[in-house]
Amino acid sequence: MHINDILNGKGTSFSFEFFPPKTEQASEKLFDTIKELEAHRPSFVSITYGAGGSTRELTHDLVLRIKNTTSLNPIPHLTCVCHSEEDIAEILTRYAGEGVANILALRGDPPRDQPGHDHSGAPFQYAGQLVNAIKQFNNSGTHPDQRGFGIGVAGFPEGHPATPNRIQELDYLKWKVDQGADYICTQMFFDNHDFLDFRDRCRLAGITIPIIAGIMPIHSLEGMKRMAELAAGARFPAPLIAALEKATDKHETVREIGINYATEQCAKLLDNDVDGIHFYTLNKSDATRRILNNLEPRLSTS
Repeated sequence: MHINDILNGKGTSFSFEFFPPKTEQASEKLFDTIKELEAHRPSFVSITYGAGGSTRELTHDLVLRIKNTTSLNPIPHLTCVCHSEEDIAEILTRYAGEGVANILALRGDPPRDQPGHDHSGAPFQYAGQLVNAIKQFNNSGTHPDQRGFGIGVAGFPEGHPATPNRIQELDYLKWKVDQGADYICTQMFFDNHDFLDFRDRCRLAGITIPIIAGIMPIHSLEGMKRMAELAAGARFPAPLIAALEKATDKHETVREIGINYATEQCAKLLDNDVDGIHFYTLNKSDATRRILNNLEPRLSTS
């Protein structure tokens, strides 16, 4: 289902992110999670793509398994760092032939074993270039949907870590959108003021496509630290830190605080007419299911 058809539907979209497991056991465990979350009828699910294409086949296989064995709409992530024009064309042709409707286009990071490698001569250095390549593919008429792939891009409510100049950052985002993006899905954030200000600045910059809010419930203090590293700097508001510091049980109580905090975040986003909410699940279902159950009275009237 094309993302424009999904997002033009009634109410707020809800979606989940998964990452491709590396073992058969982890894969079956993930599908237990997917079956539990499928009951909530998400608008779509997205599948991550490892640095430099390190999970290329795993991502592809998971996307197809979800597409062919569930009722879910899978959207593969696609990063362009370390990829040639031929690589991207091959991946797009393959997904088009399999009837995959959408792509989330990202710049991505180089593999950890070559962080200092000079990629300045590569054909893809920025996500906007990848969006343009997908748009050109769409114009070729190869995709079974005459619109081609629906295209998503990333947004950063707290600011892109590589662009300290926030005015310039919005210029870069506008460029990505102008290349042909259909929606924006944001990096995780923990203060709704950051998201709402980001959304307002996008509208002032002439960015009118839907903006989906990325939410990651805190599962543990260790996971919280990893979140900050993975996001290249996540800001945790003082009230959240204060609540976590008062936790008597550093496991179950922290988890409950994380679920309650994310529930309140989502409720306030709904109050502010958010286009969609995207849950970073870490391949687990319990926290996301409980948040959605907490929000059920709101969702039935949204």
